[in-house]
Amino acid sequence: MKKFLVVVDMQKDFVDGALGTKEAIAIVDNVVKKIESFDGEIFVTLDTHFDNYLETNEGKNLPVTHCVFGSDGWKLNEKVDSALKSKSFMSIEKPTFGSVKLPELIKKAADGEDFSIELIGLCTDICVVSNALLLKAYFPEALIWVDSRCCAGVTPENHLAALKTMASCQIKVI
Repeated sequence: MKKFLVVVDMQKDFVDGALGTKEAIAIVDNVVKKIESFDGEIFVTLDTHFDNYLETNEGKNLPVTHCVFGSDGWKLNEKVDSALKSKSFMSIEKPTFGSVKLPELIKKAADGEDFSIELIGLCTDICVVSNALLLKAYFPEALIWVDSRCCAGVTPENHLAALKTMASCQIKVI
């Protein structure tokens, strides 16, 4: 069985930048350990916006410029980036919460074999849950889980609510 790890948006702006939180900072070492010990294929999503972000629908609802392509805040957290350097991984830029390309890339990488998908990263209640639900819809028979120790939400309450939502949709939460 193939194993895939999806590292969601572990970018500077979400860890300790424009939208960073103490909870996001607190999971970095767990994320690094997970990456270093993972034996399988890794996909890394990158929230990617451009100079017109505040004019987009998302920008009008969340008027905090973040993860602008090429900016320092768009880059991966240094510790996460360092852990990934010793691994083979594929980066996926996404302009919104969930990546519609991710399921297609995983299907191609699975090459007809059974597989499992583990998700970690930020933010549990926005991009992690969006990608988890997209993957569950695309692969209803696949084992999909989220490691709650490697995720953080916008708030601790939102983190817990997202974990409950995913569990309700038959995504295993550990």
